[in-house]
Amino acid sequence: MPGRALDNPLVLPVLGLLLESPMHPYQMEVTLRERSEEGQWPLNRGSLNNVVAALAAAGWIEEHERAQREGRPARTVYALTDAGRTELVSRLDVQIRSAAREFSPFFAAISYLGALGREGAVDALTERAQRLTARIESDQAKLTRALGDGAPALFVVEADYALHAARAELDWIASTIASIRDGSLVWPNRSAGPERPFETVP
Repeated sequence: MPGRALDNPLVLPVLGLLLESPMHPYQMEVTLRERSEEGQWPLNRGSLNNVVAALAAAGWIEEHERAQREGRPARTVYALTDAGRTELVSRLDVQIRSAAREFSPFFAAISYLGALGREGAVDALTERAQRLTARIESDQAKLTRALGDGAPALFVVEADYALHAARAELDWIASTIASIRDGSLVWPNRSAGPERPFETVP
Protein backbone atom coordinates (compact mmCIF):
# COMPACT_ATOMS: atom_id res chain seq x y z
CA MET A 1 0.00 0.00 0.00
CA PRO A 2 2.67 2.63 0.90
CA GLY A 3 4.52 2.02 -2.37
CA ARG A 4 1.37 2.38 -4.46
CA ALA A 5 0.33 5.47 -2.49
CA LEU A 6 3.62 7.15 -3.42
CA ASP A 7 2.59 6.82 -7.09
CA ASN A 8 -0.67 8.65 -6.42
CA PRO A 9 -1.03 11.94 -8.39
CA LEU A 10 -1.77 13.65 -5.06
CA VAL A 11 1.83 13.21 -3.89
CA LEU A 12 3.11 16.18 -5.86
CA PRO A 13 0.43 18.71 -4.80
CA VAL A 14 0.66 17.58 -1.15
CA LEU A 15 4.44 18.03 -1.11
CA GLY A 16 3.94 21.37 -2.85
CA LEU A 17 1.46 22.54 -0.21
CA LEU A 18 3.87 21.64 2.57
CA LEU A 19 6.62 23.55 0.78
CA GLU A 20 4.42 26.63 1.34
CA SER A 21 3.77 25.94 5.02
CA PRO A 22 3.06 23.12 7.50
CA MET A 23 -0.59 22.05 7.61
CA HIS A 24 -2.87 19.23 8.71
CA PRO A 25 -4.62 16.88 6.26
CA TYR A 26 -8.01 18.60 6.52
CA GLN A 27 -6.41 21.91 5.63
CA MET A 28 -4.67 20.18 2.70
CA GLU A 29 -8.02 18.85 1.50
CA VAL A 30 -9.74 22.24 1.72
CA THR A 31 -6.86 24.02 -0.04
CA LEU A 32 -6.65 21.45 -2.83
CA ARG A 33 -10.39 21.65 -3.43
CA GLU A 34 -10.17 25.43 -3.64
CA ARG A 35 -7.35 25.19 -6.16
CA SER A 36 -8.86 22.33 -8.14
CA GLU A 37 -12.22 23.69 -9.24
CA GLU A 38 -12.22 21.54 -12.37
CA GLY A 39 -11.15 18.39 -10.52
CA GLN A 40 -7.55 18.21 -11.74
CA TRP A 41 -6.69 15.87 -8.91
CA PRO A 42 -8.47 12.64 -7.89
CA LEU A 43 -9.23 14.01 -4.44
CA ASN A 44 -11.08 12.20 -1.69
CA ARG A 45 -10.37 12.09 2.03
CA GLY A 46 -9.44 8.40 2.09
CA SER A 47 -6.86 8.64 -0.70
CA LEU A 48 -5.44 11.85 0.77
CA ASN A 49 -5.00 10.22 4.19
CA ASN A 50 -3.30 7.23 2.55
CA VAL A 51 -0.91 9.54 0.71
CA VAL A 52 -0.11 11.50 3.89
CA ALA A 53 0.57 8.26 5.77
CA ALA A 54 2.81 7.00 2.96
CA LEU A 55 4.74 10.28 2.80
CA ALA A 56 5.33 10.13 6.55
CA ALA A 57 6.46 6.50 6.33
CA ALA A 58 8.87 7.43 3.53
CA GLY A 59 10.32 10.23 5.66
CA TRP A 60 9.29 12.95 3.20
CA ILE A 61 7.06 14.67 5.74
CA GLU A 62 7.05 14.63 9.54
CA GLU A 63 4.85 15.66 12.42
CA HIS A 64 5.29 19.35 13.12
CA GLU A 65 2.78 19.77 15.94
CA ARG A 66 -0.62 18.59 17.12
CA ALA A 67 -3.21 21.34 16.88
CA GLN A 68 -6.46 21.22 18.81
CA ARG A 69 -9.39 23.61 18.92
CA GLU A 70 -11.93 23.50 21.72
CA GLY A 71 -14.53 20.81 21.16
CA ARG A 72 -12.67 19.29 18.21
CA PRO A 73 -10.27 16.35 17.96
CA ALA A 74 -6.55 17.02 17.76
CA ARG A 75 -5.12 17.27 14.27
CA THR A 76 -1.57 16.44 13.33
CA VAL A 77 0.16 19.23 11.45
CA TYR A 78 2.81 17.98 9.02
CA ALA A 79 5.90 19.70 7.66
CA LEU A 80 8.16 18.93 4.72
CA THR A 81 11.49 17.27 5.52
CA ASP A 82 14.75 17.82 3.64
CA ALA A 83 14.21 14.44 1.96
CA GLY A 84 10.71 15.51 0.99
CA ARG A 85 11.97 18.75 -0.53
CA THR A 86 14.53 16.78 -2.54
CA GLU A 87 11.82 14.38 -3.75
CA LEU A 88 9.53 17.26 -4.68
CA VAL A 89 12.23 18.98 -6.75
CA SER A 90 13.10 15.67 -8.44
CA ARG A 91 9.49 14.93 -9.36
CA LEU A 92 8.88 18.47 -10.59
CA ASP A 93 11.97 18.32 -12.79
CA VAL A 94 10.95 14.98 -14.33
CA GLN A 95 7.33 15.94 -14.97
CA ILE A 96 8.12 19.34 -16.46
CA ARG A 97 10.72 17.83 -18.81
CA SER A 98 8.47 14.95 -19.86
CA ALA A 99 6.25 15.27 -22.93
CA ALA A 100 4.47 11.97 -22.38
CA ARG A 101 0.87 11.87 -23.57
CA GLU A 102 -1.53 12.27 -20.65
CA PHE A 103 -4.96 10.63 -20.55
CA SER A 104 -7.82 12.94 -21.40
CA PRO A 105 -11.50 11.89 -21.53
CA PHE A 106 -11.98 14.46 -24.31
CA PHE A 107 -9.18 12.90 -26.37
CA ALA A 108 -10.79 9.48 -25.92
CA ALA A 109 -14.18 10.84 -26.97
CA ILE A 110 -13.06 12.68 -30.10
CA SER A 111 -11.38 9.49 -31.28
CA TYR A 112 -14.93 8.36 -32.11
CA LEU A 113 -16.36 11.72 -33.16
CA GLY A 114 -17.67 10.12 -36.35
CA ALA A 115 -20.24 8.11 -34.39
CA LEU A 116 -22.17 11.32 -33.65
CA GLY A 117 -22.78 12.12 -37.31
CA ARG A 118 -21.96 15.50 -38.83
CA GLU A 119 -24.78 17.45 -37.18
CA GLY A 120 -24.39 15.70 -33.86
CA ALA A 121 -20.65 16.40 -33.85
CA VAL A 122 -21.17 20.08 -34.69
CA ASP A 123 -23.81 20.40 -31.99
CA ALA A 124 -21.65 18.71 -29.32
CA LEU A 125 -18.51 20.66 -30.25
CA THR A 126 -20.43 23.93 -30.34
CA GLU A 127 -21.76 23.37 -26.82
CA ARG A 128 -18.29 22.45 -25.56
CA ALA A 129 -16.93 25.64 -27.14
CA GLN A 130 -19.59 27.70 -25.37
CA ARG A 131 -18.80 26.10 -22.02
CA LEU A 132 -15.07 26.48 -22.62
CA THR A 133 -15.50 30.14 -23.53
CA ALA A 134 -17.39 30.79 -20.29
CA ARG A 135 -14.66 29.01 -18.30
CA ILE A 136 -11.92 30.99 -20.03
CA GLU A 137 -13.66 34.26 -19.23
CA SER A 138 -14.12 33.25 -15.58
CA ASP A 139 -10.54 32.01 -15.21
CA GLN A 140 -9.14 35.11 -16.89
CA ALA A 141 -11.09 37.32 -14.50
CA LYS A 142 -9.75 35.35 -11.51
CA LEU A 143 -6.18 35.55 -12.80
CA THR A 144 -6.44 39.27 -13.49
CA ARG A 145 -7.87 39.81 -10.00
CA ALA A 146 -5.11 37.76 -8.37
CA LEU A 147 -2.39 39.67 -10.22
CA GLY A 148 -4.14 42.94 -9.40
CA ASP A 149 -4.13 41.99 -5.72
CA GLY A 150 -0.37 41.63 -5.88
CA ALA A 151 0.12 37.88 -6.39
CA PRO A 152 3.50 37.29 -8.10
CA ALA A 153 3.00 35.97 -11.65
CA LEU A 154 5.16 32.93 -10.82
CA PHE A 155 2.72 31.90 -8.09
CA VAL A 156 -0.18 31.71 -10.57
CA VAL A 157 1.75 30.44 -13.58
CA GLU A 158 -0.38 27.27 -13.68
CA ALA A 159 -3.49 29.41 -14.20
CA ASP A 160 -1.78 31.17 -17.11
CA TYR A 161 -0.84 27.79 -18.61
CA ALA A 162 -4.42 26.51 -18.22
CA LEU A 163 -5.76 29.58 -20.03
CA HIS A 164 -3.35 29.10 -22.94
CA ALA A 165 -4.27 25.41 -23.18
CA ALA A 166 -8.00 26.19 -23.10
CA ARG A 167 -7.66 28.84 -25.80
CA ALA A 168 -5.70 26.43 -28.00
CA GLU A 169 -8.46 23.83 -27.57
CA LEU A 170 -11.09 26.44 -28.42
CA ASP A 171 -9.21 27.29 -31.64
CA TRP A 172 -9.06 23.60 -32.55
CA ILE A 173 -12.78 23.16 -31.94
CA ALA A 174 -13.60 26.16 -34.14
CA SER A 175 -11.35 24.83 -36.91
CA THR A 176 -12.88 21.35 -36.69
CA ILE A 177 -16.44 22.69 -36.82
CA ALA A 178 -15.51 24.70 -39.91
CA SER A 179 -13.99 21.60 -41.53
CA ILE A 180 -17.15 19.59 -40.84
CA ARG A 181 -19.37 22.29 -42.30
CA ASP A 182 -17.33 22.83 -45.46
CA GLY A 183 -16.92 19.11 -46.06
CA SER A 184 -13.12 19.03 -45.81
CA LEU A 185 -13.38 16.67 -42.82
CA VAL A 186 -14.61 13.58 -44.64
CA TRP A 187 -17.10 11.44 -42.74
CA PRO A 188 -16.71 7.63 -42.80
CA ASN A 189 -19.11 5.66 -44.96
CA ARG A 190 -21.36 3.68 -42.60
CA SER A 191 -21.71 0.95 -45.21
CA ALA A 192 -17.98 0.35 -45.15
CA GLY A 193 -18.28 -1.82 -42.03
CA PRO A 194 -17.36 -1.43 -38.37
CA GLU A 195 -13.62 -1.03 -38.82
CA ARG A 196 -12.26 2.45 -38.29
CA PRO A 197 -10.93 4.01 -41.52
CA PHE A 198 -7.99 5.65 -39.72
CA GLU A 199 -5.82 5.32 -36.66
CA THR A 200 -4.75 8.05 -34.26
CA VAL A 201 -1.10 9.01 -34.13
CA PRO A 202 0.56 7.06 -31.30
